[in-house]
Amino acid sequence: MSEFHDDYPSYETMYQHDEAHGKQIRSKLWKVFWLLLAITLLELFVGFNATKWGLLGGGFLKVFFIFFTLVKAGGIVLVFMHLIDETKFFRYTILMPYTIFISYLIFIILVEGTYCGYPENKTKVDPIYKEQQRELREHHHQPMPAELLEANPGETPKATEKHGE
Repeated sequence: MSEFHDDYPSYETMYQHDEAHGKQIRSKLWKVFWLLLAITLLELFVGFNATKWGLLGGGFLKVFFIFFTLVKAGGIVLVFMHLIDETKFFRYTILMPYTIFISYLIFIILVEGTYCGYPENKTKVDPIYKEQQRELREHHHQPMPAELLEANPGETPKATEKHGE
């Protein structure tokens, strides 16, 4: 059994890292791992107990999860993409546009995502289209959905007539 040998020097020699520096890097990675794990476990604990604590449907739960998710994402970018070693201005230049953009997307999802849930916001279907769908379903002996049976405001429900008889 032969060992693998190549012409490249070892990592420690090539980048002039000694074992102490390697321990320091590994220690930093383990600290980040434990911090991210603690945040994740906290999120899971709150998520599993939210119904028991009566937190469902409130803004607190949404803000809680969004905040800690952004903290974890920022920590990953800072540490694992080595952004933490850069100048403060460069860090803000990279992180702020993404933070603003992601916050805006979350705002849109939370505000506009509930828009269609209110009855007054439902789209009114064209009466001619509804009549065509009723005729089509009757012709094919398909069940009639409730939205085709109810009339739009201003529309008078027509008795279904057979055309051509």
